[in-house]
Amino acid sequence: MPATTASRPADVLDRRALNRAFLARQLLLKRPAMSASAALEHLVGLQAQAPLPPYYGLWTRLEDFRPEELSDLLTGRQAVRVPLMRGTVHLVTSADFRALRPCVQPFLERSLATTFAKDLKGLDPADVADAGRALLEKAPHTVGDLTVALRTTWPDHSANALSNVVRCLLPVVQIPPRGVWGQGGQLTYALADDWIGAPQDAEADLDSLVLRYLAAFGPATVKDIQAWSGLTRLRAVTERLRPQLVSLLADDGRELLDLPDAPRPGADADAPVRYLAPFDNAILSHADRTRIISDEHRKAISTKNALIPGTILLDGFVAGAWRTDRTRTSTTLDVQLFTQVTKRQRAGIAEEGERLLLFASDGAGPRELRIADA
Repeated sequence: MPATTASRPADVLDRRALNRAFLARQLLLKRPAMSASAALEHLVGLQAQAPLPPYYGLWTRLEDFRPEELSDLLTGRQAVRVPLMRGTVHLVTSADFRALRPCVQPFLERSLATTFAKDLKGLDPADVADAGRALLEKAPHTVGDLTVALRTTWPDHSANALSNVVRCLLPVVQIPPRGVWGQGGQLTYALADDWIGAPQDAEADLDSLVLRYLAAFGPATVKDIQAWSGLTRLRAVTERLRPQLVSLLADDGRELLDLPDAPRPGADADAPVRYLAPFDNAILSHADRTRIISDEHRKAISTKNALIPGTILLDGFVAGAWRTDRTRTSTTLDVQLFTQVTKRQRAGIAEEGERLLLFASDGAGPRELRIADA
């Protein structure tokens, strides 16, 4: 068996070493000169429940990122906003959508059956999906128009349940202008095959899915991979892949799987201040998230409606939250720190905050940064 297989004695990674390895994969230690398309593919997409977070996600990771670069990918149909991992909306390249959707389809079907079991009682979801496909084959539809049309046949079922049948059982994309920087638009669905101009892959490639996860989010446990993807029973996949992996240990004894040549820069690697986007996958993609956010701070950002704010990394770990408010005449950035910081750390937070303000405002109008100490 090759020397890089997971049968070798494992190295131990303490929390800081694990943090630095993860941040390196997430492009959060040093901003590379990488295209938006290449970054989307490396990160296996960006979570995108709201239109703007993917722009902030790339801004904080890439050197000289410009919003129009991502907007052009959307309007040029090279990237799409789609329900994927965990059933949440992700912005991915069109090529990745074709590969990823078959992988996560079992989760989407399972979540539909469990979340909307009562609302779907008395109908066959396949019939709703067929009706939705017939409507979308004619033209893209806003969610409102789509559900109005579907309720002519199923008037006793909720619009939310019917629209979720469509998003879970059909490969649909959210089309522009929604998601385009500086524009707005209603949530409008089109069939992915029509919009992209190519069908999704015929079969799910779970081996590739796991390897790509480790490249962007590793080192990780099997539970971590499952938490990110929403899939279950992935241990059989990781066991099949073991000859291609290395086995490491977290300092609590958990086995961490990884790619042999993936970066693991060590606990002493410098971790600059970074402003993570709202809903950033960096803090949502592991069963154990303490590699980047403490349980205490995880509670601090939790809300009943699952709206995850932008967060601030200080020395590699979440130390605060942020939000912007842009009006026609000005832009404000509010920062709430969770921990006591030194003057030097506060200066770093302020400096990076000013960069974020400049980006968020498109360089126009008065800008104000307000930092609330812990």
